[in-house]
Amino acid sequence: MTRKFAAYAAGLMACSSFTAPAFAQSNETVAAPDEDEGVIIVTATRRAQDIQDVPIAVTAVGQEQLDKQGVVNVQNITQVSPSFSTSNAQIASGSVVLRIRGVGTTSNNIGFESAVGIFVDGAYQSRPGVALSEFVDIERVEVLRGPQGTLFGRNTSAGALNITTNKPDVTAFGGFANATYGNFDLINVQGAINAPLVEDTLAVRLTGAYRQRDGIVDIVDANGANVGQSGTVDQFLIRGQLGYESEGGATARLIFDYSESENQCCAAVELLADSGLEGAIVGLGGPSRAGMAAPTVATTPFDTSTAQDVLDNRVATANRAPLANVEQYGITAQFDFPIGDTVDLVLIGSYRDFSASENYDSDFSGLDVFDVDRLDTEIQTFTAEARVQGESLGGRLNWMVGGFYSDETIDAEIDFALGADYDLLVGGIFGGAVGPAPLALLTGSSPSLTTATNQYFQSAESYSFFTHNSLELTDGLIATIGLRYSDESKNGGFNQLASNNPACDGAFAAVGAGAVPGALVGGTLALSCFAFVAPANGADGEFFPLPREFDVPFSDSELIYTGKLSYEFDAPVTAYLSFTHGYKAGGINLDITANTGGADPTFLSEEVDAYEFGVKAQLFDRAVTANLAVFHEEFSDFQVLEFTGAQFTTFNVASAKSTGFELETVIRPDDNLTVNAALTYTDARYPSDCDGGQVSLNVTTLCGNSLTNAPKVVAIMGFNYDRDIGNSLRGFLSGQARMESDRRTSTQALFLGTTNPVPFDVQDGNTKVNLRAGIGSIDETWTLEVWGNNITDVVTRGVTFNTVLRGSSRSAFIQEPATYGVTLRTQF
Repeated sequence: MTRKFAAYAAGLMACSSFTAPAFAQSNETVAAPDEDEGVIIVTATRRAQDIQDVPIAVTAVGQEQLDKQGVVNVQNITQVSPSFSTSNAQIASGSVVLRIRGVGTTSNNIGFESAVGIFVDGAYQSRPGVALSEFVDIERVEVLRGPQGTLFGRNTSAGALNITTNKPDVTAFGGFANATYGNFDLINVQGAINAPLVEDTLAVRLTGAYRQRDGIVDIVDANGANVGQSGTVDQFLIRGQLGYESEGGATARLIFDYSESENQCCAAVELLADSGLEGAIVGLGGPSRAGMAAPTVATTPFDTSTAQDVLDNRVATANRAPLANVEQYGITAQFDFPIGDTVDLVLIGSYRDFSASENYDSDFSGLDVFDVDRLDTEIQTFTAEARVQGESLGGRLNWMVGGFYSDETIDAEIDFALGADYDLLVGGIFGGAVGPAPLALLTGSSPSLTTATNQYFQSAESYSFFTHNSLELTDGLIATIGLRYSDESKNGGFNQLASNNPACDGAFAAVGAGAVPGALVGGTLALSCFAFVAPANGADGEFFPLPREFDVPFSDSELIYTGKLSYEFDAPVTAYLSFTHGYKAGGINLDITANTGGADPTFLSEEVDAYEFGVKAQLFDRAVTANLAVFHEEFSDFQVLEFTGAQFTTFNVASAKSTGFELETVIRPDDNLTVNAALTYTDARYPSDCDGGQVSLNVTTLCGNSLTNAPKVVAIMGFNYDRDIGNSLRGFLSGQARMESDRRTSTQALFLGTTNPVPFDVQDGNTKVNLRAGIGSIDETWTLEVWGNNITDVVTRGVTFNTVLRGSSRSAFIQEPATYGVTLRTQF
């Protein structure tokens, strides 16, 4: 990349206004329209280019569009990218799932890494939960679709998110401040200040944000009394930067950030009750509705109208509210050195420390059954990247070579406890035949005394070498070849630090003595030695193995590669064809049950072969942009984590596929109006022969079904209209609607080994609408906005699952209801 063109691109970024979704290729894409022609300049493959010339698909948005669509963090990106989706489940730190083109990795296990890689200011974020800080002072966000391994450091088999914050400006003093108040008592304050320390050479930039909000779900206990809320937010972020630019073209950027949050996340709403189990518990003297005190719950499977009523009520049941305290800090440094007229050396290094302390009612009922009293997680990650890039052959060849290294350590400790009502629940499971305390009766010990402290740990190293090169073969015809060799090594396992489970020992003794009726032997052992609190390394029964501690290695290596051909027809129309072989490393199942019965606690690496054809066009003097991408992706050893209602099961599915197309358009009828529309059709599925010869019911039951949370059709339609009002004011009105078709919300679509669908798996298609209007000074020194997101209050499910130890009961985590408020912005 020539520095002259880089300077031109930087100038265009500085004059960015409304940024429309667009297509691009690399992890340093810059979306910024030319103020006259709407040209979007990107550093595709880390080189500045017109976004219409690069041969891959990406949605790129700047801070202004993020603000206008209410995108405040990673989870809200669905509002601007139809190919992107996200869901959150039980815990704040480890159950965020990101998907692109219907493909993602189910979470809730700290050993799993996301199939959608996240990069913030060039630094890899090893888990989605690490990247949930607020979007503030953002230059751009890019959603890169399809595997991106040749340029991105790690684990991008489905795609990548690249988030870039505004860097220090060495030329001018300035800043901004925003204040918002909304429903659920939302209070949000943001601000930044930029100050040159040495004119045209050194500057500092300070950024901060604070957000507080009440919960969106009320939590009631067994008696219907309110015990708290779920979905509360109380968090802050600070970021400090130093920026340096020399006359010779060398630049440096040092970033430090720190954030804390205290959120009550996440309680689940019960959709379907197991009426037989509840009746048995009530018959044993348990509370009415067996502790599930929500006002409305479906009792008939597939009663979708009742299930929607349950969601709309937004009432969950638990004996206490969940609580998550998260603290993290990070340091990122980037240095760019010119080492010739057309050659640059780029160095990027980062260190991040993430820690979370959480506790929650893990059985999602008003009964005191099963609690996580403490879950402490710490993730420390160091990354380093070096690359040399330049131009040759009179600018016809753009080349790059580099290396990447990461080192990560994970430590997690969790205190499990069975509650005072656990034996009552078991009495209901036994149908009331052995009274309200069957385990105490049969084993001689009360399970309410049961506790266990488990530890999970992992150290991981990854290194890779890569090259990425584009050669103009003839006028308009460009060939691109990229290669990356990646090597992954991990070591991890499970230790039990403490265990107090006399009922489990008593169960083995009672069964051995013949004191347990034959029909109850299996249930007595399974429920006395419930997986999460079972004593590890104990004396196994012949037919009931107990968990085993383990410390195992995992290693793998892979050559990732891509090839592309693009041709520019009579400007401005470009077509491209590409193939990419991508990869996501396997690893270690960090769960107490992973080595039970001698099972292999590791899982295989996931690979993907992706084919893509695209056409990009700008018509009518750039007034209309229309981009089409057609894709087909074939995954092998697809990684799946499934919750069965009693434990988490990890496995690889031999085959998964995603096929479809994406159409994005931007229309600018005049200088005041911009209309954007996007349509994604995705058939993300397990083919009918997905098992690859495996006989496990967890795998075979998936075959022939769609992937989780992968709607076939997603469409976005939006507009932004702004104009001067008189000589001193300017106003705008913007809106956007997102429509999606039906989607599955569970890992499994069918009961294992049957053709019977699980209840309340499918979330009906829906449309959500955002609106925002504002008025302010022409020079933007102040702007007052009113806004509403999901204004029709469509309440939907993100994840549906088998309620813990509740028979056929089904519960779900709900997504955001209607929110609205007012925002005042100032800049100087």
